[in-house]
Amino acid sequence: MGRILIRKFLETLGFVLFITFISFLFIRMAPGDPVLTILNVDELSVSQEQVEALREEMGFHQPLLVQYGQWLLNFVRLDFGQSYATGQPVMKMIMGGLPATLELTAGALVIMLLIAIPLGSLSALYRNSWIDHVSRLLSIMGAAIPSFWLGLILIDLFGVRLGWLPTMGRDGWISLLLPSLTLGLAISSVYVRLLRSSLLDSLGQEFVRAARARGYSEARIFWVHALRHSLPPVITVFGVSLGSLIGGVVVVEVLFAYPGIGKLVVDSIRQRDYPLIQGYILVMAALVFVVNTLVDLSYRYLNPEMKLKERKAGW
Repeated sequence: MGRILIRKFLETLGFVLFITFISFLFIRMAPGDPVLTILNVDELSVSQEQVEALREEMGFHQPLLVQYGQWLLNFVRLDFGQSYATGQPVMKMIMGGLPATLELTAGALVIMLLIAIPLGSLSALYRNSWIDHVSRLLSIMGAAIPSFWLGLILIDLFGVRLGWLPTMGRDGWISLLLPSLTLGLAISSVYVRLLRSSLLDSLGQEFVRAARARGYSEARIFWVHALRHSLPPVITVFGVSLGSLIGGVVVVEVLFAYPGIGKLVVDSIRQRDYPLIQGYILVMAALVFVVNTLVDLSYRYLNPEMKLKERKAGW
């Protein structure tokens, strides 16, 4: 276990260095000048000397590697800098919007589970029946419909025409319903088909036939044996697709004016707010890395064979 933790620490260190340098480089290569944005040259006439003075004050005259080294040194001190637009500490702004984003992500995952587990399970248990055909049709439709278009339909139906649900802002759990439903429906289609395929494979394994021969009930065979055996591929895909989920959160937050860090970073891109963009990328990359690490560790519980392999390897 100690070797696993050391290996994970080294992987984390290399991952942080790689993702911070690549994001730092790409942000600086993006079109636009934050100095001109700060000085608001479209509405205020400024001289070239003022522009150059501010650029030198912000350190943009230094080589890119020097700028990155200075940022990395501040990062080690847990200083992410201040926003160019508001002057507030970047970490304070990110931590202020992160709870709303996590609420939306959790709501979407709950919707996804409520849809994917029943539909995927019924589709596998009643293979080639009308339930299976309807489930596959719904999953294909869900995969084909863009999340922003689905969100607009839900806003028009439940917010404008029926007036049942709020369509903007964050005011209690009721304002979470439409954005969570939009994102949950968009991602559930993948997991319905994946769970169906994985369950069909599990139900055909030798251990299922052995459990039936021992007289176990079908409910126990399904929930205790087959479903557990079919979860690792589903969890693997979830870890890989977490980046797409975060991208979907950004779109949904902008669409519903939901005050999370997704909407915050879109505004920061418009304002060329480099520190806030860099801080967002780092926080999201850390979340993705943590989730993928938890996925790897969950295999030790879901797949006992991995424990045996680790023991043989001396881990």
